[in-house]
Amino acid sequence: MSSPSSERRERAFALLAQLDPQAPEKVAKNLDELSDDFAELVLGFAFAYVVSHPGIDLRTREMLRVAALMAMGNAPGQLEFHIRAALQVGVSRSEIVEILLQMAVYAGVPACMNGISAARKAFASHGRGDQGS
Repeated sequence: MSSPSSERRERAFALLAQLDPQAPEKVAKNLDELSDDFAELVLGFAFAYVVSHPGIDLRTREMLRVAALMAMGNAPGQLEFHIRAALQVGVSRSEIVEILLQMAVYAGVPACMNGISAARKAFASHGRGDQGS
């Protein structure tokens, strides 16, 4: 099994903390309960290599993730998390609303409705200062 303190894991959790300061602890607990390998392999790869890739800034990457997750329509928890993360890194509520509107055309109205539901929860949570994952 991988060490819970690997360099890749640490890089992944450092980036995750930029998106939600409380997320690393919650995510680690959730993933490590099943296996030390989950945080290292899944989150480590995604966040340490792909999400942190320097081609575009973190703010733009979060807007793209919101659009992609909304279009997918099958990851409401991750969509809500990434809407909160987008707000955390400087995306405005009006920009989130515009993303939802644009995706209604390309992903469909049902996906947009799911996005609206996630946005309402994320906006309410972000307004209270809650940042759960």
